[in-house]
Formats: sequence, structure tokens, C-alpha cells
Amino acid sequence: MFRAFKESTAEAPRRTFKPAASPSEAAIAPAIPRAEAPKPEPVAPAPEPRPAPIAQAPAPAAPERSANTALKSALHELVLEKLNLTMLDQVSRDDLRREISTLAANHLKSNGTQMPSATFKTLIDELLDEVLGLGPLEPLLADPSISDILVNGTDHVFIERGGLLERADVSFRDERHLLRIIDKIVSSIGRRIDESQPWVDARLEDGSRVNAIIRPCAIDGPSLSIRKFSKTPLHMAKLLEHGALSKPAALFLEAAVKGRMNVLISGGTGSGKTTMLNAMSAFIDPRQRMVTIEDAAELQLQQEHVVRLETRPANAEGKGMINQRDLLINALRMRPDRIMVGEVRGAEAFDMLQAMNTGHDGSMTTIHANTARDAVSRLEQMVTMIGSDFPMQAVRYQIAAGLQLVLQLNRLSDGSRRVMSISEIVGLEGDTIMMQDIFVFKKMGVDENGNVKGRMMATGIRPKCFEALMASGVPLAADAFAPGAGAA
Repeated sequence: MFRAFKESTAEAPRRTFKPAASPSEAAIAPAIPRAEAPKPEPVAPAPEPRPAPIAQAPAPAAPERSANTALKSALHELVLEKLNLTMLDQVSRDDLRREISTLAANHLKSNGTQMPSATFKTLIDELLDEVLGLGPLEPLLADPSISDILVNGTDHVFIERGGLLERADVSFRDERHLLRIIDKIVSSIGRRIDESQPWVDARLEDGSRVNAIIRPCAIDGPSLSIRKFSKTPLHMAKLLEHGALSKPAALFLEAAVKGRMNVLISGGTGSGKTTMLNAMSAFIDPRQRMVTIEDAAELQLQQEHVVRLETRPANAEGKGMINQRDLLINALRMRPDRIMVGEVRGAEAFDMLQAMNTGHDGSMTTIHANTARDAVSRLEQMVTMIGSDFPMQAVRYQIAAGLQLVLQLNRLSDGSRRVMSISEIVGLEGDTIMMQDIFVFKKMGVDENGNVKGRMMATGIRPKCFEALMASGVPLAADAFAPGAGAA
């Protein structure tokens, strides 16, 4: 499975890593003498004698960060040179660890370097991450409390935890190292990034969304943004537990989904739009057929009958591009009951409205906007991107006829994500699309810890779609919309 390690094994025997050894023994580099009583604190003597102002001063017990980075870099290059990387899929992680441990141990011995077993184990873990994973990013990806990873060049890595940003104690060796990690991500899904195409949207195997941009567009060096998603999608009950909305509002959304209302979910970056769409999808009848359309697949719909479609960028010759509008037109021929567009950004908004108006009730999509009214205005602008001389009156009629609900989500100053309003589109009056708020979040200040205080309550307006929801068999109490009802 691997290439022969004749060069390295000829210099040092493998007896240190014999199968019978305990895990702690197997992790120690063979450069440590096999004595009955090992030294309490092994030190790393310099390979060549250097003049020092104080001859009796001992060598430092731990290498400097730059020296440690150089050692990792050398070992990584050695691993890439010696191992047959095309066979990695056929090799177990344990076998790969043994081979890398042997290579590292022989390298350390040949350079006269000693290392404590715990440090050696950490070194092997990092080398495994480089070969099998995404190097320095692997510990961050494995941490379930982290929702975003933001890499601004080689030495500036930030994470989002609990809605707030903080500096992460990881870095890349150099720009080449970071570029190799980026290329590893994008090439795994058949995409490319280079000077002719210096940015790309991609995804990891677990569905996490990735955006990368490199020089010349990224002036200070490559930048990488990873939006992680939970392996277990958040249900509405979990959003209630986190205070994202009130129970009456959650029941109303459940009724709206089961009653097949078309929904537009609006919000800023990181406000929880996709999370809300995933949570609402749990209320869809599992017998219905759904088609999802995204630039980078990230939706985690909780039904069995789901067809997932993803756009494709142009190839090196500038051909073969497939955009969301192409996929949406094709989806209409796939006999969908509902269509979910991950995010509308352009002319596909027109086709989405057409689908909502032609028998695909219960469809949902997201859009970037600061308020519900702004979301509708942006939708109007996107429809005009189709290029034809489309009258604005007709555009607004399509929106008023196709959409029933607009959810507005925001990320507040304390990092929490809240549903700020649930609004209903009630029709067209002249040239104006008429909307009314059913539930709104009232901000009431900030406590001593910086947490936003507030509550979500009904406005007292009974939704126009109430009768339609009741006719569909969805139970919904009329008093749920009394002024201030269900404040939470």
C-alpha cells in the first residue's frame, strides 16, 4: 500500500514501534535511550555545538515556536515524499499512524533530536491531520461549540462561538500551506481556484459551507471562511429553547408550513436563515416530493423524498456553467410538490415566483435583507434582472400573489439570533404591496452582562390566511393573535 521506506529503515531499525509495545511506548521517538530509568525531563540538544556566553547553561526544554514550525514543515514534506497518497483510501488510520510515526522517529534520530512522548504524539496527530484532513483547521472543525471559522491570511484565524468572534490559537506555516488546504477543499468537489478564478464557493463533506478568495483579489493573502453546520439539524423546539421566537409564533409557522403557505426568510449574514428553513422543513408532509436548489449544498431537510441540486461554475475555457435559474427551470419538470431555493440572488427570483404561482404551494427560500419591507423591495429588483422590459406593476402582482409570509431574522449585539418579525403579505393596493405584522420582537434594553432583553408578542392582527389554514385542517387557536399574546 505504501512505497518502500528503504532509505529511512536502513538507517534506523523499527524495534521501537513493535506491535507489542504499549501506546505510550510506541509514541516515543527511538532517539530516547532505552534505559531502565528514563530521564524525568528529556531535553533537545542542539545538533551542532554553538558558542554560548554561559557554557553550563542547559538547552531549553521546549523548542521555540519557529523551530517547532520548521520541524513540522520538514516532517510534512517527508511524509508527502515517502507515502503513496493515492492509496490513502485503502489504508486504515492506525496503519497510517504507524508509518508516519516510523518516518518521524527516524528523522528525529538522524538529527539527534529528543522529544517527550506527549509532544511526539501531538506531532503525529498534526501530521495525520495534514495528510487526511485540513491541517490546523481540524481541531476547530471537530469543536461543536464553534459555528464559524474565519482565516485572514496565515497568522490570523478567528472563530465564532456563541455568536461572538474570538481569536483562535492556530496558524499556517506560510501562504503555500494555506493555499494547499484551500485547494484540497475545492478540488474535492470538482471546483478550481487560481488567478483566473480567484474565489470559489464550496462545501465540506459534512455540508459545511466554504468560501475562499486568493490573490490578486485578496490583497493581504488567501482568505477562507467556513460556516459549520450541526450534524443534527436544529428543530423548532431547540430554537424555542434558545429564545429565537415565542411558542405562539412557532405554532403559527408550523401551521403555515402544513397549510402550504409560501415563505420568504430574510436576514443578514449569519442571522440563522438556513437554520430556520431547515427547522421549518420538519413540518412538511413526508409523502411530498421536494427539490432543493443551491449554489453550495447546505440545506439539511428532514424528509426522505428530497432531490438536491447544486450549481456548477464555468470550466477553464469559460464553458459549462449551470446557474440557479437553469436548475430551477429544470426542477419544474421533475414533478416537485415544493421547491426550496437556498438563497435567491438574481434573475432566478422570477422563476421562483412563477413556481409559487403555478401549483408549487409551500415553497420556501431565503434572501439577504435588513427588514421584511427591504426583502420585498430586493425581490422586486431581482425579478427585473431577467433583462426584459417587465412592468413593475406586473412584478409586484406576482409577489403579492405568490408570497404569503415574510420572516425577518437578525443577529443581535449579544450574538443571539432572533426572529424579529413574522409578516403577512395581504395583497396589492395600487402600486404598493400591502404587508401586516403578525408577530414582532420588542427590544427592551440590555442587562448588566450585555445580553439583549426583549420579548416576542402578537400585534393583535389576525392573519388573513387564518381561514385558509383552518380549512386545510391545521388546528390554530384564534386567541393566539390577541394583542401581546404569548409574550416571550
